[in-house]
This record gives sequence, C-alpha cells and structure tokens, in this order.
Amino acid sequence: QVRLVESGGGLVQSGESLKLSCAASGAIRGISLMAWYRQTPGNERELVAAVRSDGTTNYRDFAKGRFTISRDSDKNTVDLQMTNLKPEDTAIYYCNANVRVGPGWGTWNDFWGLGIEVTVSS
Repeated sequence: QVRLVESGGGLVQSGESLKLSCAASGAIRGISLMAWYRQTPGNERELVAAVRSDGTTNYRDFAKGRFTISRDSDKNTVDLQMTNLKPEDTAIYYCNANVRVGPGWGTWNDFWGLGIEVTVSS
C-alpha cells in the first residue's frame, strides 16, 4: 500500500558526515509527520528527529545541533543530514511516516522503512 525506502547509510569515521534519504510511494493521500528513528541491538527504537507538514521540527537532545531533518512534500521524501558523527550514533536508522490512506476520510497509519545501517568508527 505504502512503501518507504531508505538510502545513504554506510561506514564513516568519527567526525565525518552522512546524509540519509527516504522516499515514500504508493497510495498516499497525505502525510502529516515524517521522522527518523534509530535502534541498536537489545534496545528500543528511539526517535532521532521529526518534521511536520508545516515544517516544524523536533530533535532529540543528542541530535540537536548536529543533525538536520528536512522534507520535500511534493516528492514525499525526507532527509537526515548528520554531521560530526560519533561512535554512539552507530545504529540501524528507520524512516517513519504518518500517512493518510483509503477512500473517503480514510485512516492515518504509520509506515516504516526496512532500516539502513550507519556505522561510525573511532
């Protein structure tokens, strides 16, 4: 129904930068919130940053000042520019979107990408 595909992950050294991208496609009638989460083995998935349709952003403290989230509502994409990466940032990063689907008023549902690895070496 709706598909989210992440790209841009990889291996970098501490202090370097990476840009993650996510593209949403399918029977999309609207997207309210788009966000990036991350998860490490044995831990719960945690929010990194989110952006509303009006451009309002929200960042976790660890991301503030280092990461920048942005979206293109016409293309249904969201990016996460990460700078000054640290080993603690190593995780699988997931794209998330709250999407309006279905006929009539439809319903709002969360959709997730499959995740993409980011590894930061010391």
